[in-house]
Amino acid sequence: MSSHGMYHYIKQAWKKPDKETLRKRMVEWRHSSVFTKLDKPLRLDKARALGYQDKKGIVIIRARIKRGGHKKSRPNKGRRSKRMTVRKTLKMNYRWIAEQRVARKYKNLEVLNSYLIGKDGINYFYEVILIDAKRPEIKSDKKFSWISDNKKRPMRGLTSSAKKSRGLRHRSRRKKKINIRKSMNK
Repeated sequence: MSSHGMYHYIKQAWKKPDKETLRKRMVEWRHSSVFTKLDKPLRLDKARALGYQDKKGIVIIRARIKRGGHKKSRPNKGRRSKRMTVRKTLKMNYRWIAEQRVARKYKNLEVLNSYLIGKDGINYFYEVILIDAKRPEIKSDKKFSWISDNKKRPMRGLTSSAKKSRGLRHRSRRKKKINIRKSMNK
């Protein structure tokens, strides 16, 4: 008989979540604001694995992102026909987009990481872990003091989801990494 800890059972429960409970939650989330500050993370096992600690200076935000292709808006002023196209830009994954939007909203906080908590027909829901780098509790902690030197991480493509989207997880001669400036400007 093997004994497992609490986080093991939380992880197992999230592999097959109760669909009715999750559906009710998503109905509530759909009607709440796009960014919601939370007291505790919903997926404690995932949050802890990604660096969350329950201490001052660490904040959890639930973000809601619309599903569907990331289309460029069609220009309504003079362009030649080649530049008037409405192409889908799929170089950035939704998690990275969620991190960027949260970073723009909460300018005084730095994004540590994020994870998916659910999706319905219209939206993706993510929890984003943010850190207030200026707090003395964070500055004195060796685990988090590095983040005070790293500003605007999602905008520069330095978060985990951004690196995955840019193809930096596995080194290969065949695959070329995506240049962040090109993917942002398209």
